[in-house]
Amino acid sequence: MVADSSVQPSLLQGFPARAPSAGITTAAQLPVARVLVESSLPHLDRPFDYAVPASLDQDARPGVRVKVKFNGQDLNGFLLERVAESDAGHTLVPLAKVVSPVPVLTPAVRDLATAVAARYAGTVSDVLRLAIPPRVARLEKDFPSSADSGEAGTLPGTPGPSAWTAYGTGPAFLRHLAGGGAPRAVVNPLQGYGPAGWPHLLAEAAAAAYGSGRGALVVVPDYRDLDRLEAALKDVLPEDAVARLTADDGPTPRYRNYLRLLGGTAKVAIGTRSAAFAPVQDLGLVACWDDGDDLHIEQRAPYAHAREVLLLRAEQESAACLLAGHSRSTEVQRLVESGWAVPVSAARGTLRATVPRVVSTADSFEQARDPLATIARLPHAAWQAAKEGLERGPVLVQVARAGYAPSLVCETCRQPARCGNCQGPLALAGTSALPQCRWCSTPAPDWKCSHCGGSRLRKGATGVLRTAEELGRAFPGKTVITSSGDQVKAQVGEAKALVVATVGAEPVATGGYAAALLLDGDSLLRRETLRAGEDTVRRWFNAAALVRPAPDGGLVVVTAADTAATGALLRWDPAGYAQRELSLRMELQLPPAVRIASVTGPRAAVEHYTDAVEAGLGSAGITVRTAGPAPLMLTAPASGRRSAEDVRTLLFFPYGQAAAVVRVLRVTRAASAAKRTVEPVQLRLDGVDVL
Repeated sequence: MVADSSVQPSLLQGFPARAPSAGITTAAQLPVARVLVESSLPHLDRPFDYAVPASLDQDARPGVRVKVKFNGQDLNGFLLERVAESDAGHTLVPLAKVVSPVPVLTPAVRDLATAVAARYAGTVSDVLRLAIPPRVARLEKDFPSSADSGEAGTLPGTPGPSAWTAYGTGPAFLRHLAGGGAPRAVVNPLQGYGPAGWPHLLAEAAAAAYGSGRGALVVVPDYRDLDRLEAALKDVLPEDAVARLTADDGPTPRYRNYLRLLGGTAKVAIGTRSAAFAPVQDLGLVACWDDGDDLHIEQRAPYAHAREVLLLRAEQESAACLLAGHSRSTEVQRLVESGWAVPVSAARGTLRATVPRVVSTADSFEQARDPLATIARLPHAAWQAAKEGLERGPVLVQVARAGYAPSLVCETCRQPARCGNCQGPLALAGTSALPQCRWCSTPAPDWKCSHCGGSRLRKGATGVLRTAEELGRAFPGKTVITSSGDQVKAQVGEAKALVVATVGAEPVATGGYAAALLLDGDSLLRRETLRAGEDTVRRWFNAAALVRPAPDGGLVVVTAADTAATGALLRWDPAGYAQRELSLRMELQLPPAVRIASVTGPRAAVEHYTDAVEAGLGSAGITVRTAGPAPLMLTAPASGRRSAEDVRTLLFFPYGQAAAVVRVLRVTRAASAAKRTVEPVQLRLDGVDVL
């Protein structure tokens, strides 16, 4: 076959830009390479045929990185497959270069990327950008030509008592997994520290899959969880069997571990959200810790959630699935109620002996003892718990806001204090600091209230630094440790100290906390979001699980109104709360009872896109519920990321119609991008922050 290097696919339609000229010699066998170019343009989300020069025949294997000519540009891409003939209908452009002979894109990862793009109405190229780490060329010289995993499947010695014995059918789950089965389980670990903590549960599950001769993949929200999981795995697996994948480690360690998994020298992958695409061979288990954490959501298109990626992977590769968390998300509860996954729970007696005692300052007994408990930020019960807890060990204090005084109001009329420059909220960074805008950082020394003309400010909310200052005065002589913002601590010792942390930044105490105070509960529950209650319960359980058991004096005091969320914590019943939340969502037809797509952009572009989508769905006999377009609630206009004229339209559709609806969303977006008649819109599916 003769090919011409001057004939190039068009950037828009893919037809030759110029007529063929001088040719080259192509490979004798399978001379056509199908290449996916790296482009986020939706209408280019398909393979393009290129000729394979004879000089690149040996290196041009499926899965390798290549460079191709595309509309006069040199673009990177992945070689998907080689075939004997092309149906392009024109003389093919030859591959310009094989960037690396290492096949970094495996068939399993390619199929997974295709499925993720189809679920989230994205492009395969965007998904692969998340899945495959940037190349570090000098590491590839050591890449093994064949898998050599040594004693894969051999465990290092006899493990101690299993942490799963406290969870009813937990040992049966491990046996099924170790026997080569693919069970699907949901577990809510009772403790977040020590040998019975969640890292050891997940490590034992990974070891069971490894012992059966298969691989395992565990995804956690952040580096602190990853460090704890890695330490637990060292007790049950050979050190060289585990590969850690996270961008926080830098490009070189990340790519080295990716190649270890690719070559089969490591069988267990652990990491943050992008590790869900790790090329684990003979995958036997996928696991996700704390799926309700929004760190599992990719911030770049197509905004995939690591939990959903793992669920797709479990289906595609017939692997076991384990979803674990101290609380239970409504998405996981839906899987349980549908029968897709089975809950693994501890007996009630075991639970009472393992978890701390929980006290609410809003119950009638505490109200009778302290009538001011509902308005005091630190009621007497909380103060007493901290005082007694400090006699036995560290005490955790969870607060809602970072900073010193993150919100200020007018002392006269109680209206929020706003910046005169951008209308952003004012805040205080310290005791003697000037009021400053949180958006544009403009100081406001001569602030005047636009409502009443007042000039005096008061704190509308108290941050972690102010709380630590107040507790230091309340407990003189006691050490006060803060953990928040960019000063998050992973662990504290057993010394008697007050540990004040924002939600999600709570350090792990070596022997567990003697007590925990969960402050600002009402402000967490009052947030204007559909998931305010669900997210608050998750944060409460994550903190409470770090406290010692009730028989050892462990006590948790929650300062919030008497709500369903507070009741779930008092009963230690995360599953019951998730069941209640899901039933309400099903009644109202809100996510996750249905799927949701959000279309954001200029009004004309959004209306044009949604009209085209509704027309496409109408031709297929499908009707979806829509809301909008509505103006966006601006959160940071000074950033310039969004125009004041941007709007958002929401589309709600059932799971049974999801495949057809998402297909129309993708096709319409691709057609709009190819025509370029209107501005592009942002399309997100199942976004947790749009309601």
